[in-house]
Amino acid sequence: MLQRLYRGLTDLGGPAIRLLLARRLAAGKEDPDRQQERLGIAGLPRPEGRLVWCHAASVGESLSILTLVEHLLALRPGISVLVTTGTVTSARLMAQRLPAGAFHQYVPVDRLRWVRRFLDHWRPDMALWVESEIWPNMLTELRRRSVPTALVNARMSARSFEGWRRLPGFIGPLLASFRLCLAQGEAEAERLRALGATDVRVLGNLKYSAPPLPARAEALEGARAAVADRPLWLFASSHPGEEAIAADVHARVAARHPGLLTVLAPRHPARGGEIAAMLAERGLGVARRSQGALPARNDAVWLADTMGEMGLFYRLSPVACVGGSFVWGGHNPVEPAQLGCAILYGPRMTNFAAMAAELEAERAALPVADAAALAAAVDRLLNDPAERARLSAGATRVAERNARVIDRVMEALAPLLAEAGVAAP
Repeated sequence: MLQRLYRGLTDLGGPAIRLLLARRLAAGKEDPDRQQERLGIAGLPRPEGRLVWCHAASVGESLSILTLVEHLLALRPGISVLVTTGTVTSARLMAQRLPAGAFHQYVPVDRLRWVRRFLDHWRPDMALWVESEIWPNMLTELRRRSVPTALVNARMSARSFEGWRRLPGFIGPLLASFRLCLAQGEAEAERLRALGATDVRVLGNLKYSAPPLPARAEALEGARAAVADRPLWLFASSHPGEEAIAADVHARVAARHPGLLTVLAPRHPARGGEIAAMLAERGLGVARRSQGALPARNDAVWLADTMGEMGLFYRLSPVACVGGSFVWGGHNPVEPAQLGCAILYGPRMTNFAAMAAELEAERAALPVADAAALAAAVDRLLNDPAERARLSAGATRVAERNARVIDRVMEALAPLLAEAGVAAP
């Protein structure tokens, strides 16, 4: 009943959906050159041979599957991998990072006419969805076409679980569309089973197997020369409200560390202008990476408002705070762990609860409660290279211990890959 209602509403809602897309376009949240892809109109021809479709909602999910994409392409000659996402930021990253044989398209809005247009063109032999995307029309259509479909690195938060459990007749059949669900942890697995998913397994978080974020050698050399011997810390992937926290920390710590440089990398670089204005109002000198600037001696903040350069900033920073952890659910702490940072984060790491717990059990990360506690931790770590080294070594151990998650994922997917004709039986 609910499935039919959803389908009817999305069918009738075409004009409203187009209006929403137009508003998103005006706000810079849609790609003006590729908006037809959101209507299921392909921007590229389908390559010959077998095609695996991987769908990842946004930046974090798409980066987590790069290793998976490489393993799929290595299965046999002639395989292609289509990667879809829904955000402009993730599309730009995929343009930089996808290997030969893989390509990006925007995922269509979940309206049946557009979904069928998308599937008619691409004719995927297999579909792999990442983390927590549940699109009813698309999943139903994949099942109707008998496309082997799996949910990898599956995540189901407690909040989402409470919402979905009120609609068991709706969510149960949708989750049953996935022939296999590979959950990040036991908590997620239990929630998925309770909602109706079948063949749920816990193999670990695929983000552990992602390669370290890259950095261009010449950019790294230039940045190191610019920061020279200045004390430095990084606030990575910040959300609205957290830039003010970073500024507060700088004000608290700068007097004890002359020449302190705060590197501030917003999750959405398009916010760079408003962040720079806020910092200037506080009397902080700002160099903006998006304008090609390196920090001068009198700059207090280097605003890292560019895409695809987090590997550069993590490599520069002995101390890194993971953003999103004060106002949202946190971001991936494995990225700084792979690059030798001493890791800090706020009290809200629900999106990466299992990772955070493992890091803390290894004494490889420091959770902090608020801006004052963050300032105290940054101050202490900048003063104590031995503690920085201990945290960094612990984080490296955790990352290395879990790095082969990809092997377990590929082994679990092997029967479906063989059924799809992508790999030998």
